[in-house]
Amino acid sequence: MAGLRLIVGLGNPGPEHTRTRHNAGFWFVDALADRLGGRFGLESKLFGETCKIDVAGTPVWLLKPATFMNLSGKSVTAALRYWKIEPEEMLVAHDELDLPTGTARLKFDGGHGGQNGLRDITRLLGHGKYHRLRVGIGHPGHKDKVTPWVLGRPGRDDEAAILRAIADSEDVLPLAVAGDFNEAMKRLHTPRA
Repeated sequence: MAGLRLIVGLGNPGPEHTRTRHNAGFWFVDALADRLGGRFGLESKLFGETCKIDVAGTPVWLLKPATFMNLSGKSVTAALRYWKIEPEEMLVAHDELDLPTGTARLKFDGGHGGQNGLRDITRLLGHGKYHRLRVGIGHPGHKDKVTPWVLGRPGRDDEAAILRAIADSEDVLPLAVAGDFNEAMKRLHTPRA
């Protein structure tokens, strides 16, 4: 399988959304840029912020759409076209209600699971054949509480757990970038002893 050339973090722009659970995708690409010396800059033709990093000798683009979550596909499809990257060479990092806080899972293909950013990307691509990094934010327990939960900031323990999941994901990223998704998944999905 082809490796990764583009990593997209999903989130909502603006200071009021910084560090909310829904912005877990932004947390991930921000952490990558910090770790690997990348600096985001606004790229208006791509409707987002971009930077280029080096992952184990491979150049990889990072993208944070500047649109709101439910319009993420506009930025993603513009970037894929502009950089001539195939959807299967892309990893989309996003918050995942159906995973416990502090869990991260890699996945290829599938539906959007109600995640509005994925819904828009899949709609504009016409398929779901791209990689996802699902960053668990836990579920508040009742569907009526989902919106304030997702748009809220996690408490200290939950934030630490999310950051741990992001660090674990960063550790297996060189494998994914090289196209060895099975090994990346095995390492990320196996609980530490």
